[in-house]
Amino acid sequence: MRVSKVVILLTLTALSCLARAELTIEITQGMDNPTPVAVVPMAWSGPALGENVSEIVEADLRRSGQFRPIPKTDMLSFPRTEADVFYRDWRILGSEYLVLSRLSQTPAGGYSLDYELFDVLSQKKVLQRNVSGGPESLRDLAHAVSDAVYEAVTGIRGAFSTKMIYVEAFGNTKFRLMLSDADGAREKLLLESKQPIMSPVWSPDGKQVAYVSFETGRPAIFRQVIATGERQQLTNFKGLNGAPAWSPDGKKLALVLSKDGNPEVYTLDIASGQFTRVTKHFSIDTEPSWMKDGKSLTFTSDRGGKPQIYQVTLASGRIERLTFEGDYNARARVSPDGKTLVMVHRQNGVFHIATQDITSGDIRILTETHLDESPSIAPNGAMLMYATKYQGKGILAAVSLDAGVKFRLPSKEGDVREPSWSPYY
Repeated sequence: MRVSKVVILLTLTALSCLARAELTIEITQGMDNPTPVAVVPMAWSGPALGENVSEIVEADLRRSGQFRPIPKTDMLSFPRTEADVFYRDWRILGSEYLVLSRLSQTPAGGYSLDYELFDVLSQKKVLQRNVSGGPESLRDLAHAVSDAVYEAVTGIRGAFSTKMIYVEAFGNTKFRLMLSDADGAREKLLLESKQPIMSPVWSPDGKQVAYVSFETGRPAIFRQVIATGERQQLTNFKGLNGAPAWSPDGKKLALVLSKDGNPEVYTLDIASGQFTRVTKHFSIDTEPSWMKDGKSLTFTSDRGGKPQIYQVTLASGRIERLTFEGDYNARARVSPDGKTLVMVHRQNGVFHIATQDITSGDIRILTETHLDESPSIAPNGAMLMYATKYQGKGILAAVSLDAGVKFRLPSKEGDVREPSWSPYY
């Protein structure tokens, strides 16, 4: 599949409790033949709004790499309802799909958004829905429209309404755990510390996050309720306490402890507080990640001489090596369908993000950047976010799992690292 290189700057400004976040999405590679779509400016008769819903939908669809929005300046008309649609106008522009939306205010002061998707070539309506929300929900309504349009056209569930967490570092003096929309907007502070914060991960229900904090003077694993900020320290052992990973049912964490001497993989039953040792080897075992069925873990180990990825079955303790190509493979994550490993892979001395088909073992290099690390997969399995270096700064970047779509999310504040893409919730 051929791809075309484009650079499109979409400035997205969101409110933070400390400062205005300034993340700029830079689409560096898109599909060669994206689907043309016309997102007609939303019909609204009230006062000026704080968010432009139609522009957010356009930006979401463009960022996916699967769509090419028709410029508003090229549109021949701005229909509000199906009765206003003249398909010939949109065929002239080459548009294959047409999105109409109408916003109204609810008695409670929120918003109700009616939207429709039309197939221009077949001249029929393929989708009609309504979404509603509170006074601050305009971005949520827009992302809901994007999700529905994306799924109707591609057959893949959209992930525009999801969130991400990541760490901002300001030298070695200040660290922030941040929450934002998947497009980087509406940045919110979850935790600030003078000591490092590492390895944030979402719980499967999207209500909590686990991470490593050095605030006690040594690494310790915490979990935090996102809505309330309530925190609980889960480990307090001497030595290494790191790399937490939630089980698919949310009842356990896999983690790495060196309390018995060597870094080994353990599981923690959150309800009982009981730790169970999983690996036992003189080498370093680290970076656990759960397989889809919750019955086994992948982990990184240098037991073969150099870091490679292994799988351990929890019931039997049986260990199998999964990666053989390359002299370094680490930080594995399993795709939502359980068929693909995403990992940090070293090739010719350069660290890239790669995928490996779990059945065939085939590897594909996804990224062309350098010092790539910390991959995290979107819940629909279409894209992944990772940390990399760009113009001397730590930034977030994203790539589709077929390597056809790529974009960056540089920040004007600090180095950004360790992204974690939320589940659906």
